[in-house]
Amino acid sequence: MHPVLTLVAQRISLGVLLLLAASALIFGLTEVLPGDAAQAILGQAATAENLANLRAEMGLDRPAYTRYFEWLGGIVTGDMGNALTNKLPIAEQVSRRMGATLFLAFWAAIISVPLAILLGLIAVRYQNRWPDKLISGITLASISLPEFMIAYILVFVFAVQLAWAPSFASVSPGMPLLAQLHAISLPVAVLTLVVLAHMMRMTRAAILNVMQSAYIETAELKGLRTFEVIRKHAFPNAIAPIVNVVMINLAYLVVGVVVVEVVFAYPGMGQYLVDAVVKRDVPVVLACGVIFSAVYIILNIVADVVSILANPRLRHPK
Repeated sequence: MHPVLTLVAQRISLGVLLLLAASALIFGLTEVLPGDAAQAILGQAATAENLANLRAEMGLDRPAYTRYFEWLGGIVTGDMGNALTNKLPIAEQVSRRMGATLFLAFWAAIISVPLAILLGLIAVRYQNRWPDKLISGITLASISLPEFMIAYILVFVFAVQLAWAPSFASVSPGMPLLAQLHAISLPVAVLTLVVLAHMMRMTRAAILNVMQSAYIETAELKGLRTFEVIRKHAFPNAIAPIVNVVMINLAYLVVGVVVVEVVFAYPGMGQYLVDAVVKRDVPVVLACGVIFSAVYIILNIVADVVSILANPRLRHPK
């Protein structure tokens, strides 16, 4: 078998094993949580009969490993069960909430990924000069601030003081696209600032590492302009680490939006997970946890596969 196909198959197999391990870990953590889930849902005034009925409905009267394999089989077939609080199918709620989260992540990625690569190229072109120092300083400050602080600063400036954007990202399916974009402008700005800094700095570091190669010096001796050397020779050979960091940050845009969605009351997966944790809705917590794990693992597999395919020594072995 070709070395590239072997490595790709190994990465995919490892991803499947990681996903199984993550599902077992998530299920196990919900099992060892202190307190009685049925008691937390029904409250202290619940009767013994009501508690027994709810425990039977939740499957708490059966062994943990039996419930795990039943739950895992349901996840594989798309049956996530019903929420304990409102009795609605979790799959339908997840589908709607996931669509909202992906909508938010999509527009943040559309802005942040090209901008991060462009700023990284500019920083390399003007290395150790004022554009490089300005870009690096702003991105370092962005990395240093937590998401909720950036969110509250933007809300105070653009929602309270200037009234340019709403402080709550209220989005409904029937809204026009421009109205939806206006509603999510502040959470998109927060996510862009958070992931932009990391991607830009990693892009800069990857290109500077390639710029030390001998073929870069040869291209410079041929009289090519610095930006042409970076664009035609350095950037294509630094694409593997750049793709890795882009995929990691794309995974964050989907998985790590919990704080941003809570701050802006955005009806996405993060808000759904927080509500379920507060209400001790274990089936919803399990479903959200395994979905977040799957998104993160799948995007990392994609990053590994792209890195493998971008390596010419693997594509053309001697």
